[in-house]
Amino acid sequence: MGGLAVFNAAILYGFKGEALKLIAQNNPQACPSINSTSVEACFGSVIAVYIPYTAFLGFFVSLFFAALFGRYYESFPGTRPPAKGEIAAVLTAFGLILGDLYGVTLGPLATGLLIVFFAAWTGVYGFALGRLYARYTRTVRFEANDAKLMRVLVDGKDYTGKAMTFAHTSTHEIRADSREGAAFKGWTVSGGVTVEDPKSFETLMDVEGDGLLKAQGSKKS
Repeated sequence: MGGLAVFNAAILYGFKGEALKLIAQNNPQACPSINSTSVEACFGSVIAVYIPYTAFLGFFVSLFFAALFGRYYESFPGTRPPAKGEIAAVLTAFGLILGDLYGVTLGPLATGLLIVFFAAWTGVYGFALGRLYARYTRTVRFEANDAKLMRVLVDGKDYTGKAMTFAHTSTHEIRADSREGAAFKGWTVSGGVTVEDPKSFETLMDVEGDGLLKAQGSKKS
């Protein structure tokens, strides 16, 4: 949000004549919080107060959608983190637009420049968000040799047949939920996944890299 605020301030300075004219036409409504009727004072308040204020609020909007992205990453369209990140960035952009937090617009040229920068900012933000997510997470796939006999529960949630992302170097509780008439035989792992006790139906899983966790079970004889 800092870059967007700085660019918006630069646009206002670059088109200061138009900004002062617009303020003069709408004063004092343009700056109701400024006691002085000075057009210059109003312009200064926009630069020093309004733009930082919108950047501050915009930061929380972007933080909200970043948290949403991390929590529901698997539900976002796309197959790779950068593509999913772009979806989150577009949602963030819509949030800023709806909240009127994208910046101050002037004439057609200044507005056009701000729109181009805002679109570029959205693209870069989405790409960076996706890359950072991929850097600090790892993907683990959960399977059972027979899903009708065995289910894989991770932190209490059924992830059988799914690939999920977890924080790098994180630890999670895993449990093999055996159906009636089935017996748990053990865990098999590959890649960057390890389990504390491969023979226990309930144990801990450590995620150091991408990998596979598979529950082995069979019908009771």
